[in-house]
Amino acid sequence: MEQVRFATSLVDEFRRADAAVGADQLCDIAIRVHAHLSSWATNATYSREVGDALQTALADLAIETAWLTIDAERRSESRPYLNEAISRARIADDPRSEVSALDGLARLLRDDRPRESLQCAEAALRVSSGWATPRLTTLLHLRRARAYSVLADTSGFTREMTKARREFERGTHQDDLPLLGFVTDREMIGVQGTSHLVLGDSARAAQSFRAMTTDLSHSHRRNQLYYTVRLAEATYRQGDVNEAARIGLSVLPAVGQVNSGRVSRHLAQVRSSLGQPQRSTAATREFVDAYDHAVVRSGKP
Repeated sequence: MEQVRFATSLVDEFRRADAAVGADQLCDIAIRVHAHLSSWATNATYSREVGDALQTALADLAIETAWLTIDAERRSESRPYLNEAISRARIADDPRSEVSALDGLARLLRDDRPRESLQCAEAALRVSSGWATPRLTTLLHLRRARAYSVLADTSGFTREMTKARREFERGTHQDDLPLLGFVTDREMIGVQGTSHLVLGDSARAAQSFRAMTTDLSHSHRRNQLYYTVRLAEATYRQGDVNEAARIGLSVLPAVGQVNSGRVSRHLAQVRSSLGQPQRSTAATREFVDAYDHAVVRSGKP
């Protein structure tokens, strides 16, 4: 049982480190730890009580590993971990881990298979019916809202955001799952902004992202930087390339300290857009030069 508690503590450590610095450097570590503990669990001898706790611990570790591969832009590696987590949760009869894994699938599938993402979030709502805390229900409605935005279903997005806000206003609960720490009012604004951007409303997206990007939080620094980069994207889509370049330039030093493939990908898209000849101004050229210099210095593509 001591080893099980250690595995659980590792999930908490991965979660805190990821929120602060991103997943790129954590991803391979989590994969190795998961493989090592899975092998140990296969070969060790333990009681039924320890076995159930171990299945839950390994399910939670698989879910966290899957998220780290998503943030590191290694999405193709994610689904086997989430499928494993569901199997382990079922073996341990642990609906909380099962719901967390279904939430992970909803997040993973959102952009490429949004209808399946909706189904995963709905399944999580069914499994958690009767015991879900308001924050958990908030998160699952936010997942559905984002999937509806990908489907260009504005009414579905609006409906799910309304449900999410209603649940969020009910407050936190002592039984909130540890992973729910990022579900804050600011995160809801960020989800709203990202959805507006996908739906083509860059003005409302920029308004949401501006509200997200003040007073950067060190505990959730990666998410704050992600939304700042998305603000630059929304701003250039509005046609204000100089302001987009200013935002991109201001965030470059911080992005260099956070290793997140997602953040890097979106910033590269901003650089590509602002680097087009028809958008060349003194401000955009300054950003493009600084970005290219930072990429060369970091050795990243």
